[in-house]
Amino acid sequence: MRDPNFLQTLWFLLIGVLWVGYFILEGFDFGVGMLLRILGGDRTEKRMIIHAIGPVWDGNEVWLLTAGGATFAAFPGWYASLFSGFYIALFLILVALIIRGVSFEFWGKEDSPRWRATWEWAAAVGSFLAALLWGVGWADILHGVPMNSHHNVTASLWDLLHPYALLGGLTTLALFLSHGAIFLSLRTKGDLVRRSRALASRVSLLAAALMTAFLAWTTVDQSSPGGLKVSALVLAVAAVGLASVVPFALARERDGRAFALSAGAIALLFVSLFVSLYPNALPSTTSHAYDLSLAASSSTHYTQTVMTVVAVIFVPIVLAYQGWTYWVFRHRLGRDDFEGTPTPMAVLEKTRLGAGS
Repeated sequence: MRDPNFLQTLWFLLIGVLWVGYFILEGFDFGVGMLLRILGGDRTEKRMIIHAIGPVWDGNEVWLLTAGGATFAAFPGWYASLFSGFYIALFLILVALIIRGVSFEFWGKEDSPRWRATWEWAAAVGSFLAALLWGVGWADILHGVPMNSHHNVTASLWDLLHPYALLGGLTTLALFLSHGAIFLSLRTKGDLVRRSRALASRVSLLAAALMTAFLAWTTVDQSSPGGLKVSALVLAVAAVGLASVVPFALARERDGRAFALSAGAIALLFVSLFVSLYPNALPSTTSHAYDLSLAASSSTHYTQTVMTVVAVIFVPIVLAYQGWTYWVFRHRLGRDDFEGTPTPMAVLEKTRLGAGS
């Protein structure tokens, strides 16, 4: 098997960074969506929860679009093989994301309790499915799938739901649920903060336990070269360590520190998975002779060179814009912010006026 060259390795790393960014940012979106009916005690609190992510959730999904586009351009063979066997699974994720996005937009369109409850359930179910299925999918990619010599995946949807993959799904589900609760403790005021912090403390313990089991299984299961296996193990231990410290930060009401630890645990989890996967793009459980390597799935050197130039120019601009968005909408939301102010911009304006008085 030919080893990846510099640009192939670089774009594998960049795609990994895009997925890490997506799961950190969209992870708390998924968590908030799942918690809408659990933590939202009344209509005002549910409005607070929705508005906490309202200005940023759709921007966070840009990371997913960019990761998919980068994979298609840099490694078209990888992209094609994934869709040959993961099409139904990816379609289910897409449906979940659409339902979730529509629910945020439609929730406030009508004042009927039944209408609002319907879209609250849609947000919760869509967020739950996406959080679960992303973990299942990446566990399958790392473990490998039945694949023939033409790199066509021969697995059915049910073949993808084996115990290791389901453990990966439960791990991301718990991580994102905890991450979302911590985010709410940062972005809201009043009793909602206390309840969010209490829930995050309990769920973060479960997330740490699940991640420990999943990464231990991954370490035994992986077939990376020796040096990479050690590196993946070190990253896995660091990820578990960060996740284990989150409850202690929450107990001291250090919500910002807890959020940073949670984000770090998610980042190290997926970095360790990418390190374990390298230099493969998709292993085959049929025969290792059919493994799809990064080198074999890569686009041309010229294509990746042009992509690198474009990324150097535009990625800093996108990061600066998204950072500015978070800075603008950084203020905590409370009950008093929603007295006759139903839009995010109105809440922002009211918060600014309150800060200046």
